[in-house]
Amino acid sequence: MAFNFLFGWFSSDIGIDLGTANSLVYLKGKGIVLDEPSVVAVEKGTNNVLAVGLEAKRMVGRTPGNIVAIRPLKDGVIAD
Repeated sequence: MAFNFLFGWFSSDIGIDLGTANSLVYLKGKGIVLDEPSVVAVEKGTNNVLAVGLEAKRMVGRTPGNIVAIRPLKDGVIAD
């Protein structure tokens, strides 16, 4: 089947930690494969996602008025 490589990846044991400061993805046998700040940069009005993780964190406090960089998790829960 053409998508066997996907099934192999999805059948791996995976752990996801959506933390207030950082988000992590762990794959069994590979360890932590993603460790990024829990930050999203969105365009006001359209809510288009412009950046996530480290790229969005670099935008905090440096964006024009039509872009906002936010931490979507507050005290361990998703914040509006």
